[in-house]
Amino acid sequence: MLYCVSLFVVSIDMALYEFYGKTCPHCIEMMPIVDKLIGEGIPIEKFEVWDDKDNAAKMEEANKNHCPGVPFFVNTKSDQWICGSTNEATLRDWAAGKPIEH
Repeated sequence: MLYCVSLFVVSIDMALYEFYGKTCPHCIEMMPIVDKLIGEGIPIEKFEVWDDKDNAAKMEEANKNHCPGVPFFVNTKSDQWICGSTNEATLRDWAAGKPIEH
């Protein structure tokens, strides 16, 4: 038997998401920081949304009207999100589930 369910409902281990556009200048600015955190073992899953309709639908589902564009970061465990580019310290706090000021 096969069940198809939403990624955002059943995912327990993967709770950190980045939604980005391939040529978005703010997304490109964030790439080295995100990749550094991933290299350190922080499990951020990246979704390109400009050229992938399925990923765009995932962003719409996760967005809840928080962010009109990319990059958009969502921590599903803490319900913390970041809209736009930010610094490394803030991204680390977001990944750790610490409160983020908007």
